[in-house]
Amino acid sequence: MIIYRYIAYQVAIGFMIATAVLLPLFSFFDLLDQLEDVGKGTYRVTDAFLYTVMLLPRRFIQIAPFVALLGTVVALGKLAVHSELIALRVAGISPLRISLAPLGVGMLLLLGVAILEQFVAPQLQQKAIANRAVALQLSAELGRNLGIWTRNERSILRIGQMMHAKQAADIEILQLDQEGFLLTHTLAQYADIKDDDRWELNNVTVRTFKDGEISATRHAFLNWSSFLNPDDILTLTKLPESLSPLELVRHVEFLRSTGQDMDSYALALWRKVGSALMTIAMLLLSIPFVFGSIRTGLSNKLVFAALIGIAVYLLDQIIANTGLILRLNPAFIALVPGFAMIILATLWLRRTF
Repeated sequence: MIIYRYIAYQVAIGFMIATAVLLPLFSFFDLLDQLEDVGKGTYRVTDAFLYTVMLLPRRFIQIAPFVALLGTVVALGKLAVHSELIALRVAGISPLRISLAPLGVGMLLLLGVAILEQFVAPQLQQKAIANRAVALQLSAELGRNLGIWTRNERSILRIGQMMHAKQAADIEILQLDQEGFLLTHTLAQYADIKDDDRWELNNVTVRTFKDGEISATRHAFLNWSSFLNPDDILTLTKLPESLSPLELVRHVEFLRSTGQDMDSYALALWRKVGSALMTIAMLLLSIPFVFGSIRTGLSNKLVFAALIGIAVYLLDQIIANTGLILRLNPAFIALVPGFAMIILATLWLRRTF
């Protein structure tokens, strides 16, 4: 037990070192990107720094597989350089038993990532995006000048702009009959969202289509029972990657039940699972990486591990984007890279041990 605690301690230190190197690097690129917008609207340097800081949990989640890879290589490579791995082997401790300590620390890393993914990163990322949009005087919208579109079985809703959580502007509502023919077209300048299902439309024009004739009426105010609740509206205006797993599950089900395209949201959900698989794969890959060449210098191991990490990251991005364009199954797109790396790492483990 003392040996396992010692190895686990060294691996935890390795994870911290990898995080201390990778997280500031990725955050620096985020900051450079934000500094380009300084001076637009009321966006200032302090806003750019605050945005970058609030994105730190999300960036840590994204680099977790590579923290696992580089951190384990740093820890075990250091033990190898100091001949401690050889001493452990001479003492009768097999490489498989030695590898249990890094795997245990890796499971703790995955637990921490899961907590951040559900309770910390989405909230901070969404707040950062909202603050940035306010400072840059941007509205939340999907599509290019198309607004937010959603529907249920009988209605189609377009929201031109979300001014804030309780007010929307440039509203269109299309009401359909059972055969899918247009019954009414409602156009409102803006809407005050009163509660879960009641919207107060302002400056409203309602066109009715009946028996080949079109009639129009105008109203200063008109109440409408919406099929969206405030949470659904806010979800529609958020990036898929900024949603928590539970939010993604609910939204994917909502899109499926209303017959809408859910691929990007389903892919974001499955990629969270795929990231966990990739973290496990990187842990497995790092162990034979060190044991397979104990005499090799630590710096060479780190360079090679970094190159592998970059290659895997780029390949994962290519597969995800290509699969989305080709409309492949989101679960297949997200899980295949992780499973493939686990298989390769397992084969390497068997060959090494």
